[in-house]
Amino acid sequence: MLNAAMRGLYAAMLVFVLVGCGDSTPWNDPYPASQTGANILYSAFQEQPKHLDPARSYNVNEALFIAQIYEPPLQYHYLKRPYRLVPLAATEVPEPRYLDAEFRELPASAPARGIAYSVYDIHIRSDIRYQPHPAFARNAEGAYRYHALSRADLEGIHELSDFRHTGSRLLTTADFVYQIKRLAHPGLNSPIFGLMSEYILGLDQYAKRLRPIYDELKREQGTSAFLDLREYPLEGAQVVDRTTYRITIKGKYPQFRYWLAMAFFAAVPWEADRFYSQPGMAERNLTLDWYPVGSGPFMLTQNNPNLRMVLTRNPNFHGERYPHAGVPADARAGLLADAGRPLPFVDKVIFSLEKESIPYWSKFLQGYYDASGVSSDSFDQAIQFSGQGSPEVTPVMRRKGIELETAVTTSIYYMGFNMLDEVVGGRSERARKLRRAISIAVDYEEYISIFANGRGMPAQGPIPPGIFGHRKGQAGINRYVYDWVDGQPRRKPIAEARRLMAQAGYPGGRDANTGEPLVLYFDTAAAGPDSKSRLDWFRKQFAKLGIQLVVRATDYNRFQDKMLKGTEQLFEWGWVADYPDPENFLFLLYGPNKKVNGNGENAANYSNPEFDRLFRRTKNMDNNAERRRLTARMVDIVQRDAPWIWGFHPELFVLHHVWYHNLKPNTMANNTVKYIRIDPALRAEQRRAWNQPVIWPLIVVAALVLASLVPGVVAYRRRERAAAL
Repeated sequence: MLNAAMRGLYAAMLVFVLVGCGDSTPWNDPYPASQTGANILYSAFQEQPKHLDPARSYNVNEALFIAQIYEPPLQYHYLKRPYRLVPLAATEVPEPRYLDAEFRELPASAPARGIAYSVYDIHIRSDIRYQPHPAFARNAEGAYRYHALSRADLEGIHELSDFRHTGSRLLTTADFVYQIKRLAHPGLNSPIFGLMSEYILGLDQYAKRLRPIYDELKREQGTSAFLDLREYPLEGAQVVDRTTYRITIKGKYPQFRYWLAMAFFAAVPWEADRFYSQPGMAERNLTLDWYPVGSGPFMLTQNNPNLRMVLTRNPNFHGERYPHAGVPADARAGLLADAGRPLPFVDKVIFSLEKESIPYWSKFLQGYYDASGVSSDSFDQAIQFSGQGSPEVTPVMRRKGIELETAVTTSIYYMGFNMLDEVVGGRSERARKLRRAISIAVDYEEYISIFANGRGMPAQGPIPPGIFGHRKGQAGINRYVYDWVDGQPRRKPIAEARRLMAQAGYPGGRDANTGEPLVLYFDTAAAGPDSKSRLDWFRKQFAKLGIQLVVRATDYNRFQDKMLKGTEQLFEWGWVADYPDPENFLFLLYGPNKKVNGNGENAANYSNPEFDRLFRRTKNMDNNAERRRLTARMVDIVQRDAPWIWGFHPELFVLHHVWYHNLKPNTMANNTVKYIRIDPALRAEQRRAWNQPVIWPLIVVAALVLASLVPGVVAYRRRERAAAL
């Protein structure tokens, strides 16, 4: 027995040595060995997507997936700056025709006040096909296989891949019109319906017409009722022919073309709507919110939001080419090396759920994620600043071949007040002074220094740099929060904030009438150890004024529900520009676009008649001196009312490995995965080099065990020989 044990120990040591010296998959590789060397892009997501239906989704974390699957008429050029619209599903960027109230054509130079309608004729490509999907599957007789399923037929069906048959068809202009109609669907509550109903001709009346029809269908068929929108025409969206459809909007709205680059205006086939509306589908998460149906370069083949999301190359993709031109610096940066090559470059994209930054960062350094942002915890390890103050990677990162790309983002992160709340909301002077006091106390200069490593600019209002209407210097400062000192904005002293607190009826942070301390509630989706120090910092900011801040952290879906119901008091939110125009930020404060009872993007539920009037006046103007003046007035109004603590505009830092090519941060476009090229062989080589197992401690331990066994072996053999004699 002892000899057998020693032979086993020797064998184990031999295995350790052979494996440690071999060329096998690293022991810590989180992916199957079958993926080694595969043309796969590895990334991560932090928030579970709630909506993947393009009529319902309006979040950055969801756009990460949707934009790779759906193709709206237009997109942003990947390389050129300033951002430029180019065709995607369309054959050209449409130019509007202007009509008067009698539908007579007007010249392009007609003044906005005389334009009653703008007409966009959109011509689409004729070679676009949808991804393979059961909704399109037909039998030998040409009938749809899966459009009349019962609950019994769904036994054993748990995922989309459980359906044996799939099909496809060409995309048509009717699909684009169908999706526009879906924005008014009573059961979808599209977040842009309120805004689009002001523009698209007849959309508001269309929703009113659909409501009783849909309610009747629900009474007859239950929640799975299928409202076939093909049967109900919409005046503002009509099919002209096989490759042309027409959108008619009210008045002049130059920004409308930007919306044509968003997934809200991508094609959705009626077959998918019909397929997913059947009884039993929703219970199995078989919905457009879970499994999109698009024509883009990728399709969603695995949706496990608690673990992994997988995009796979769409075999029916019509094809697209990497751009031939960009800005002059792109050629020097190697961004034109793939010019003219077919897209996409990767076969699959695997997104793993990573709720915390530390494990994400560790896996990036090990080569298991291809690109990464830079968190505060890893900033000093990754980034240093040159003598000229420009950021660059540290020597440690440079030795690993890691490279840095930066870009100023057209975005804002802020803390908002629920303007419907009895304490912090309303437009009374008392409430304004309370909000201004808090705005002074929450020191975002300190926040940027501590939590963003200086990567950002304190916001003076809602419009970020690089967007028309942003004011630089003294003209742009928020005079309610800042003073202009020595050519720079300087936050007002905390003594001023305390004086405002007293005027608001809360001297020292206590109610002047009751003597009770002022307690405010802050709702956030931030949770976990990564967020603790930041939330503690917020508590300290409020404590400067004697305010007790109670943090109510929850998951993102629960947080969204609170926002829709208006049960929050303070919240933190962010907005990344959908298109490069001030309207895309000012509409976040437009009264009719409230979150409560409107499902809009006015998360603070702010309403000011003067602001709303100016917003309606400027939204259809071209960028000129008058629009700039009126935009400045709107910013002055919201600075005075303080519905937000304005927060900051962040700067984007992205690190990527040497095998990751064609990265150029594009803060307008979301459909950028198709441009990324990976060198899988180099990645596999680097992973093996960086993740060699450290086996010498095992060998040492094994040797010590063997050494401890030797005396026993010797004594045992002596006894055996003595017994034999």
